[in-house]
Amino acid sequence: MKKLFTFLFLLSIAYAQNSYVLVEAQFDSYGPEESEFYIQDVDSNIVLQFAPTVINELYVDTLWLEPGAYTAMLIDTYGDGWLTNSVTGYFRLSNHCDGVITEFICSSTNFFEEEVINFNIGPCNPNAPPPPPPLCNNALVQINLDQYPEETTWQISDTSGVVLFSNGPYDGVPSYQPQEYNICLPVGELNFTINDVYGDGLAGSLWGGTDGSYYVLQCGDTLVDGSVANFGTDSTHTFTSDTCVPPPPIPGCMNEDYLEFNSSATVSDSSCATLKIYGCTDEMMFNYDSLANTMSYIDSCEYTLVLNDLLGNGWVGSNLAIIQNGDVQNFSLDSGYTESISVWLQSPSPVTIVFDVVGEASATVTECGFGLYGPQGDTIVHRGLGWVIPFYPYTGVTNCGNYCEEITYGCLDSVAYNYDSQANTEDICYYNPGCMLPAYVEYYDQGFVADINNGSCNEIAIFGCLDSTMYNYDPIANVTSGGCIEYIYGCMDPLMFNYEPNATAPDTCIAYLYGCLEPTAFNYCNECNTDNGSCIDVINGCTDTTALNYDLLANTNNGSCIYPLPGCTDATAINYNIEANMPDSSCYYSAGCAVGDIYYIPNECFSWVIEIDEYCCDVEWDNTCIELYQYCEEGWSGPTDMLELRNDLITYPNPTSNYIYVNKKVNLTVFNMLGDIIMHKDDANVLDVSMLSPGIYNVLIEYNKIKTNKKFIKQ
Repeated sequence: MKKLFTFLFLLSIAYAQNSYVLVEAQFDSYGPEESEFYIQDVDSNIVLQFAPTVINELYVDTLWLEPGAYTAMLIDTYGDGWLTNSVTGYFRLSNHCDGVITEFICSSTNFFEEEVINFNIGPCNPNAPPPPPPLCNNALVQINLDQYPEETTWQISDTSGVVLFSNGPYDGVPSYQPQEYNICLPVGELNFTINDVYGDGLAGSLWGGTDGSYYVLQCGDTLVDGSVANFGTDSTHTFTSDTCVPPPPIPGCMNEDYLEFNSSATVSDSSCATLKIYGCTDEMMFNYDSLANTMSYIDSCEYTLVLNDLLGNGWVGSNLAIIQNGDVQNFSLDSGYTESISVWLQSPSPVTIVFDVVGEASATVTECGFGLYGPQGDTIVHRGLGWVIPFYPYTGVTNCGNYCEEITYGCLDSVAYNYDSQANTEDICYYNPGCMLPAYVEYYDQGFVADINNGSCNEIAIFGCLDSTMYNYDPIANVTSGGCIEYIYGCMDPLMFNYEPNATAPDTCIAYLYGCLEPTAFNYCNECNTDNGSCIDVINGCTDTTALNYDLLANTNNGSCIYPLPGCTDATAINYNIEANMPDSSCYYSAGCAVGDIYYIPNECFSWVIEIDEYCCDVEWDNTCIELYQYCEEGWSGPTDMLELRNDLITYPNPTSNYIYVNKKVNLTVFNMLGDIIMHKDDANVLDVSMLSPGIYNVLIEYNKIKTNKKFIKQ
């Protein structure tokens, strides 16, 4: 539906001059998708055109014009004008000369697709004295609701308590949906009061949600800052509404083709000096351009949008808007738990993501989640299940990378085995592919030296002797070790005399035979094979132990043995044998008695007789001598009665216990049966033998040079 409003203004000045107009346009939350406006002169030349890029955008700018007639065209492609539950749109033109030239306030009674407004601009020198200050100044009230919008109300009143503006409670409004109101505040001191019937303010985080907030904005200033959500039942702020002073011009370079470009500049000056030269400015890249001063970025790329739903029943009544450079893309999850969608975005460029809900869907926001992910690994936004804030503008900057090329090393020779068509920087080239691992058979069988491994190494090399006639032939070997060993026969037992350590085949073994191996030694062993250090030198001599000259040290008989020849070897003996070499006790001698050699000595009885009775040697060998001799030969050589009688000697008692008595003074010597002298006493006729042990003893009685032996028994 089109409505045509014509505003004719009588010009108070009849002549033309330069003029200006302040343009204000308030768009709703669907502005980036549906809305725009433009102004053209009578010749249909467009002097101003604008389309919003963010939701609820407020456009304010100064337009310089020649006085005359103009037309403004307001457009909304959906057909409901610039009006939502949270924002009332409007279009206004004004200057200080004429005040408000034209104004269109959107309402439910003037929906439009195209709204045409004709108006005239009269001369208005911006340097002329300003008109009286307006009765009111534009302001914006922002109410960011929590999940309980039905509890919230607000009002603005003057100092006398008169309520100028108010709204709420927000029954039926989706949770968290922002509410914005463009109002005109009178100049002076005012009060803003916000109320919550539950008493927890906008502190939705107390109940697992997100806190709300509220603000009053005017002329770029924040008059009321309601960032403290938990204000209880109410909170009142006193502020001052004032006239808006237009910002001063900002000089600067306004040409984007120059490095000095200043996006904040409003007046072009002469600061544009250096043209942008696009290219790769990264010195570490292959295509680094030393002349470039501006990085050449990829202007668009594909992002991945992931939509999630906890219960898998889709986003009923919810919508996700991606807004970039005036373009709006809407997405929703119709069903299922998750969906990935490819989204083409410009880069590098700001992007805004808004999750919109209608009233009936506000209760299911906690089931929703989404994320926007770039090809460079960047995450524009990620909101997990239960963490989505409806209507909140999540912002970020896209990054599709740049046109710099990484240095890629590789072989650039197309005839090489490892030629790399993707490489841009020379690396080693290889021309002989093959097996390069010495642990494999193919390394030895391929017939050449490979300079790169091509995966042909398959069979593990087993090194060994490949000659079946050799001792160490290995039937499982497949690569020669170069160490074949011929057969060497010999004894292989290390405990044997003829052990051969180099032998490879067994032969006869000879055991160790230890002995003297010196042929000149006395104990030389002809059968032995191992000298044990036992050699004995030859010592000649008589080795016959029965010989007179037997040599105990001799080990070799030299025939010098002299054997015994018994006989009398005493040259003084009567029967001396000059040939005898071994006395045999056969010598006998003359007793030298005057009576002649009645008997030869040794003769015990003869010696005994002449010893005890010298008469028998010196005077005569009479019958007494003969009887004594016979008496001796009969076995008794002791004293005889005849001797005692011849010498008148009497000894008694025999046996005895204490004393031996002799009838004359004699010399007495007592012997035991071994011939040992026990007692001796000279010139005595009594001998005390009481201390002797019982037994048989001999007593030698010497009287007048005659010695008489007598045995006695000691009791």
